[in-house]
Amino acid sequence: MRKLMWFTIGFCGASAIGAYLLFGNLLAVLAVAALILSGLTWLVCRRLDQKPVPAVLLLGLALGLLWFWVYDGGYLSPVRDLDGVITQASIEILDYSYETDYGCAAEGNASWQGRTYRIRLYLNDRQILNPGNIVTGSFKFQTTDGTGEKEATFHRGNGIALIAKQVGEVTVEHPETPWWYYPGAHIRQSLIDRIVEIFPADTAAFAKALLLGDDTDLDYAVNTAFKVTGIRHIIAVSGLHVSILFGLVYMVAGKNRYLTALLGIPVLALFAAVAGFTPSVTRACLMHGLMMVGLLFEREYDPPTALAFSALVMLAVNPLVVTSVSFQLSVGCMVGIFAFAQPMKAWLLDDKRLGHATGKSMKAKLVRAFAGSVSVSLGAISITTPLSALYFGAVSLISPLTNLLTLWVVTLVFYGIMAVCALGLLWIPGAQMLALLVSWPIRYILGITQLLSRIPMAAVYTTGELVVWWLLFVYILLGLFLVMKNRKPMIFSCLAVLSLCAALLGSWIPPMLDGCRMTVLDVGQGQSIILQSYGKTYLVDCGGSYADDAADLAAETLLSMGISRIDGLILTHYDADHAGGAEMLLTRIDADALYLPAWEDTQAVAQTLSAYDGGTMYRMEQDLELRWRDTTLTVITSELRDSGNESSLCVLFQADNCDILITGDRGTLGEELLLRRIDLPELEVLVVGHHGSKYSTGQALLDKTSPQIAVISVDADNRYGHPAQEVLERLEAAGCTVLRTDEDGTIIIRR
Repeated sequence: MRKLMWFTIGFCGASAIGAYLLFGNLLAVLAVAALILSGLTWLVCRRLDQKPVPAVLLLGLALGLLWFWVYDGGYLSPVRDLDGVITQASIEILDYSYETDYGCAAEGNASWQGRTYRIRLYLNDRQILNPGNIVTGSFKFQTTDGTGEKEATFHRGNGIALIAKQVGEVTVEHPETPWWYYPGAHIRQSLIDRIVEIFPADTAAFAKALLLGDDTDLDYAVNTAFKVTGIRHIIAVSGLHVSILFGLVYMVAGKNRYLTALLGIPVLALFAAVAGFTPSVTRACLMHGLMMVGLLFEREYDPPTALAFSALVMLAVNPLVVTSVSFQLSVGCMVGIFAFAQPMKAWLLDDKRLGHATGKSMKAKLVRAFAGSVSVSLGAISITTPLSALYFGAVSLISPLTNLLTLWVVTLVFYGIMAVCALGLLWIPGAQMLALLVSWPIRYILGITQLLSRIPMAAVYTTGELVVWWLLFVYILLGLFLVMKNRKPMIFSCLAVLSLCAALLGSWIPPMLDGCRMTVLDVGQGQSIILQSYGKTYLVDCGGSYADDAADLAAETLLSMGISRIDGLILTHYDADHAGGAEMLLTRIDADALYLPAWEDTQAVAQTLSAYDGGTMYRMEQDLELRWRDTTLTVITSELRDSGNESSLCVLFQADNCDILITGDRGTLGEELLLRRIDLPELEVLVVGHHGSKYSTGQALLDKTSPQIAVISVDADNRYGHPAQEVLERLEAAGCTVLRTDEDGTIIIRR
């Protein structure tokens, strides 16, 4: 049966090639070549009397490439004709809608050329859509191939082929549909409503996240704590939850294999539907289903083969699932456990370490449990750590300790939440009393997680380039360690720690010594700029396409420099793309001072930040000049006192013979007022106003300042058309070197 594992590895590799590298008929050509090579390899292996592992691997590669070619050409290719097209459509809603910054969104199905496609629908109004509703109107369609990297990874991996955005008016039909037409969505929503009704306010959000993976009500600080401590997986329904549920079914069935299969298969199928058939849950349910079938027919269960079977089924249904972060982490976690957990456990239980923990004594059971927990955790993170670093930009150093302290109670809490929901169907007061009891271990998990996340160096971040090189070095060391006969774990550990210290020092020292350093963060459609000189750090704005992402990037960039407290946070104005992430940022990074515009705050940003007690807040009614060493930072106010773009605060940063100007979202009127008020010098760097809007960065400002470098903070393919062609032409005529975050990513300028 291990041949299936090698075949699946080849098939998975083919799906990755199709998803990331090749397309069209090139896939078919490569498939034929791999098929021929597979046959030749099989003949060679047979003649040499060797196992045909390479031949099976190549066969999986060939058939995987062929299947991806058929799937892409026959299913996905037709919808590419819709990319960028505005047309009429009727979309059947499959799940409850949720609010977005600009309206609401929901998932649905729509037909095109006789095929049904999964669609993510965005409407301009915040209305409630229920499963079974039919939304008809004019929509602009976009294939998920063309969306941003973050969105594409999620959409394609979950089978979403198109994005539909409302254009003009839409109508919503509400046909009567029984709940069993959409059982997963209805049951999930009922459970959410029940949890919110029964659990205390401080634990309801976690209970909902643990049971259903719905983390929408978890605040930013809690989400960050789980990310930093490396246990984010417990609030995103995954294979862990399926294992816990299977354990309950097995116990209820009295460990009877027939009853386990009779109860377990439908229960796990229903749970997968309630969880939305996410890749990690689907993988785990398929594996446990195979286990139950094996029990039923008294067949041996081989975990690697079961994992291969599950992955193969998922890839056959949707080859693009290989791009899903959930799929990659789930499969990687299992591979790490299968490969390393048992050897690690045996090593820990050696007489030289914990000793052989045999027998039924409490001490022996605790030692075995400790060794098992540590080995499984280390085995899982051995594969998932590089993936977490790639996708989430963080390497949690404290995750083994967090797992050890919290995972033992997660199972009890999961069962407790299920019991509360079941009792809530019969007796609400009794369920509320039980929820009070279950809330205490929830508070323990939340408390431990938040406590550990505050420990310095709980995580390191890949925003620091040297951390990436350190991680690569550690995995090279790990590879050498595994192939060595005489392994020295202590030497490996010391080298890993010393190299980490070297990487961190290399990341921390330059920002402390630089006389002038500006970092324009790639926050999408927004602005967040770090200004540094001789150990002092100021952040100008914190907002972007997504407020939480902007806060994460700003915080993690600062932390990767060894900075957990900045000298000041300056908000040029209160629009979300400049200030939306400020409150979140201050949960991770302290600031000695907050500098905010004095005029009316329609977004209530100042009111929200007034609760911050880590530094002094200044509402800027007049210009402020800050000096240290040879550096001057001037915050320039506006004569206008409304909340419009022209009232943006401006920042003039002069350090080490480098002059930098930031004008927020001021247009040409605001720039003219600035020129009348301040005698601006010639600039080395101009941060182009309003993300390159044609109404900003006027000729008068360019003539006066003659900037050498123009930096534009802007999102690729944004809906505003920034940067405008007129601005780019003005900058070119002025002789500026233009740098853009949508093309260059995060931009660092040092003098």
